[in-house]
Amino acid sequence: MQETEENRECQLEKQIEETLEQGDSLTKREKFQEEEFQNDVGKAVDTHNENNLTFRVSCRCSGAIAKTFTAQEIGRIVGIALMKQFGWKADLRNPNLEIFIHLSDIYSVVGIPVFRVPLASRAYIRTTGLRSTIAWAMASVAEIEAGMFVLDPMCGFGTILLEAAKEWPDVYYVGADVSTSQLLGASDNLKAAGLKDKIELLKVSVIELPLPSESVDVIISDIPFGKKFKLGKDIRSILQELERVLRVGGTVVLLLSEAHHRRLKDGEGRSIPLNSKGCHTDELGVAKCLIPKEKTGIAKTVSPSLESSNQECLDKMPPFGSLVPVECYKVSLGKTDAFIYKYKKSHSSGL
Repeated sequence: MQETEENRECQLEKQIEETLEQGDSLTKREKFQEEEFQNDVGKAVDTHNENNLTFRVSCRCSGAIAKTFTAQEIGRIVGIALMKQFGWKADLRNPNLEIFIHLSDIYSVVGIPVFRVPLASRAYIRTTGLRSTIAWAMASVAEIEAGMFVLDPMCGFGTILLEAAKEWPDVYYVGADVSTSQLLGASDNLKAAGLKDKIELLKVSVIELPLPSESVDVIISDIPFGKKFKLGKDIRSILQELERVLRVGGTVVLLLSEAHHRRLKDGEGRSIPLNSKGCHTDELGVAKCLIPKEKTGIAKTVSPSLESSNQECLDKMPPFGSLVPVECYKVSLGKTDAFIYKYKKSHSSGL
């Protein structure tokens, strides 16, 4: 009896390994997420014979944990467990059910996707850049209001501005980039989204913006990570120019790589310390508190562990001149993690 059970387990492990190897030849993990589901979850619910249900496990590991376990290893372990427990069969091509797993350093997610396509899919985006869900998240924390001047000084294909303009249409948007090819892609996306007249595009350098000092209400930007596009200037030169054009009380929301985060966290920038109440004191001794008050509806839905992680993130990041960090969110970009940082300008920088 024991030998029969061992043989069964060996056969199950062999089947899942062969299926996973087949998956390697089909596509990479990132392409996996872009595929449309062949069958929705409802089909799995309607399956009368549970043993006939087929499944696949989609895994993602990010942060330090990705150096210990690979997505393939996690998928194999979970897949074997499901086959042993429920008698399901693995099918990477046309499953009845997909199990999604995301492991990171601060949280784990196990779920069943309920949409046929990823949430980041946008019919109006012809040329893809930053993931649309991340772009929307950045815009949602930027405190955009009607009549504001919103700038993305390194707009790339314009994903952030597209997401913002779809949600907050009565705003003046400007996207700038030094790359002609990026601006052409952005222009195509604006045309496809029907937002050509809503967003103005400029070919200029982020460190030489043709804008008056303190003229911009909100700045949102994905700082290049240095993989596809190298930063010609130090990130502090970029922040200094953003600080110049931003009005007092204005908001900056940046997507920073872990490398950028480390450099700014080291305190090499021009920082002015916060007092014990979390306030920023300018040269005249006027304390300007920038840590936001309790938010209705949002703070209550954030888990204590996530709040603790975000607060730890803020505690480690010093102000940059008059730009004071007030919110921080660690996000996954697939194979790597990044940080969404929100800054407020406390006083005139004099630049």
